[in-house]
Amino acid sequence: MSEQLPDLIDEIVSAPDQETVDAITNIIISKDEDDIALLLESIPYEQRINVWRDIPRNKKLDVLVEMRADAREPLIDEIDSEEWEALFSDVDAEQLLELSDTLPNKLVDRAYAAMDKQQRQYFKDASQYTDSQIGHWLSHDVLVLPLNAKVRDALRLIRRDVPEYTDCIFLLNRAGQFSEAVKLTKVFGAPEHLPLVDLSEEEIDVIKAEEDCTIAARSVQKSGFASLPVIDDNNRFLGRVDMFVASELVNEFYERQVMASAGMDEEEDLFSPVRKSAKNRAVWLGINLVTAFVASWFIGLFEATLQQVVALAVLMPVVASMGGIAGSQTLTLIVRGLALGQVTGANRRALLEKELRVGGVNGVVWAMVIGIVAYFWFSDPMLGLVIALAILLNIIVAAIAGVSLPILLNKLKIDPALAGSVILTTVTDIVGFVAFLGLGTLLLL
Repeated sequence: MSEQLPDLIDEIVSAPDQETVDAITNIIISKDEDDIALLLESIPYEQRINVWRDIPRNKKLDVLVEMRADAREPLIDEIDSEEWEALFSDVDAEQLLELSDTLPNKLVDRAYAAMDKQQRQYFKDASQYTDSQIGHWLSHDVLVLPLNAKVRDALRLIRRDVPEYTDCIFLLNRAGQFSEAVKLTKVFGAPEHLPLVDLSEEEIDVIKAEEDCTIAARSVQKSGFASLPVIDDNNRFLGRVDMFVASELVNEFYERQVMASAGMDEEEDLFSPVRKSAKNRAVWLGINLVTAFVASWFIGLFEATLQQVVALAVLMPVVASMGGIAGSQTLTLIVRGLALGQVTGANRRALLEKELRVGGVNGVVWAMVIGIVAYFWFSDPMLGLVIALAILLNIIVAAIAGVSLPILLNKLKIDPALAGSVILTTVTDIVGFVAFLGLGTLLLL
């Protein structure tokens, strides 16, 4: 579908008549739900609504689940009460958890009422955890047996059904607590009377339901198992996290980081209404404006210097830009380290020392290069020295800020990917301008 997507988008948006649209829609609705969701998100509202109306009812709920929250909102408004009744006829807890933040409360209540007792319990249990905790995203499609089960019991269970991304049977004690895991490959060919505990894995990671969902997802990816069991504080087995869910959670995390670096929400629709998009982005534009005024105020302190040495105004962007890039490189590295749990109190100092050395090496090299360029450009050796020293100082400060800021923001429970770049840019701009103009005042006037 990924190769066909651009062509389908072009055909829908530029379709000359309804007959052509209908033909293209027939191609679309034959695709998997995640492909349909991606295509719907990629076309303007008017065409999106037209295609949505032709999607078979038995696919609509799954398509909504696969879509971003903002993108599904106008489609939800298109569904009438009677259709919701049909859609909720086979809704499960995992689907409702995905949709609950977007659906009106009355629709969430209707879906909850339509589920059977077991699914309602799953939904209730998952709702005790936030969407940043892995307990919120469990799969209950799992192979479980009592601790005293034998190989013959496992074979009967496997013959009935084996869920996707399943390579183990989980063994529970009488209290419903997780005890052991048995690989399916060990069951085949084993004597039927053999207790399953004799075939259990020596070691398997167990995830606590309160654990951060991204950390838990990475544990699954590194475990060597297709899924890992999830337990509560009492060791009671709640469900599992499989490789598919883990991959989705990790992908969403990195998408969130990318969008956060621009002050945006990962749920924002490509074709959100102008007013809504403008409102969402206005906050960070406003914050950036404030920081820009702060930097401008510092520049204003050296107005007399700028009036006398015009070359300083020409070269100021170079100083700010070099510091900003150097700082963002360090910041990105530390934010990734924090996300992976690699940055701790024990290695912070070593990280800072390493980044300072890197900053010192790059600072000296590029200070010399830029100093020489400035000297030949303006035929002024002292101006070359001024910008060289300012570049060196700003790159070193950028390294310090790049390490310290994300750690500090993380301690304050502020997303360093979201706020770090704005603050870092302000720091490097101010330090760069003050160093450059201050040295210019001292050495050139």
